Amino acid sequence: MFKKGSKLYSIFTGTCPKCHHESMYVNKNPYILSEALNMQDKCSNCGTKYKIEPSFFYGSMYVSYGVGIAFAVAAFVISFFVFNASLISVFIAIVATLIVFMPIILRLSRNIWINLFMHFDKNLVKK
Repeated sequence: MFKKGSKLYSIFTGTCPKCHHESMYVNKNPYILSEALNMQDKCSNCGTKYKIEPSFFYGSMYVSYGVGIAFAVAAFVISFFVFNASLISVFIAIVATLIVFMPIILRLSRNIWINLFMHFDKNLVKK
């Protein structure tokens, strides 16, 4: 399920959606905020251009809404049902979760968005 060749592998590792060989991002650490969304121009292995057209990643904003909701629901379930927190504590937990995981949510959204339009090509994999 998370092996090379699956979309989930590319989404969770941030690798090239066509060959799964290298990271799409200049810096693999999403918590260096000044470089969180800096992407390579193209893959050095297969030559795939990541920015298909100008403003291509604007669509990932819609995906980030859904990913953010998933993180917020997870924070709610854990804080309310597992820790039996009060509603104000649950609210604080949700806000803190969204702030702490913001760089990861942004990258996951971009990874999901580009993987909707590009597919793995096993012929491009280095042996």
